[in-house]
Parts: sequence; C-alpha cells; structure tokens
Amino acid sequence: QAQVKESGGGLVQPGGSLRLSCTGSGFAFDTYAVAWYRQAPGKEREGLNCITRNGDWTSNADSVRGRFIISRENANHLVYLQLNSLKPEDTATYYCANLDTDYCPSSWSRVGHYWGQGTQVTVYS
Repeated sequence: QAQVKESGGGLVQPGGSLRLSCTGSGFAFDTYAVAWYRQAPGKEREGLNCITRNGDWTSNADSVRGRFIISRENANHLVYLQLNSLKPEDTATYYCANLDTDYCPSSWSRVGHYWGQGTQVTVYS
C-alpha cells in the first residue's frame, strides 16, 4: 500500500526552527518530485516548496523563500523541510506529497499524488 508520512512538527517560539521529514513507502518514492504544503484553519492549502527527483532543482513559494529549505536524501528515502525564522502565521498542518513527475511542473503547488496525514507546527509567543 502506497503511503507518505510526515514527522517533525511541534511547538516552537517565534524565530525558532524545525526540521520536518517526509518518507514514502509502497511505491518508488525516490523516483518522483516531492512537494511540501500547509493548511491553516479556515485557509486554503498552500504549496510551499518542491524538489525534483534527484534534488538538483527546487521551487519555493514567495511566502517562505529564504526561510524554508527543501532537501532530500534518496539513499534514506527522505525529503526534509527546514523551517527557519518561524512566525506565528506559519502555524498550520504541514503535508508532503509526491508528484506524478520527476520534476516540479508549474502546477506543482496545486497537485499532489500520495498525501500524508500531516504534522502540526505551532508557533507561539
């Protein structure tokens, strides 16, 4: 059964950092591009970062560019999202999903294939 799973969320103060992890099983996770998204209560889902199959190119939303960094370790079947300089408005459930391509198409922020259950990030004062 194909699954994607996120981990690493938690409580953090403004200005703090977290590293989220995403792993896939039951399918060839390492052969696809992967993207991170988030959704806050009452808001639409937002695409954050996308990384190609071999990690040689990333796409980053304007809202998090320079603060959130996506990377991957295919040897360990992991994709990371490093969250830096966190703000209260970053509070949301964070999701990862593989795409059905090995690159990040222009529509990457709106599509995803297999989705995880999400991990909660709460930034509080």
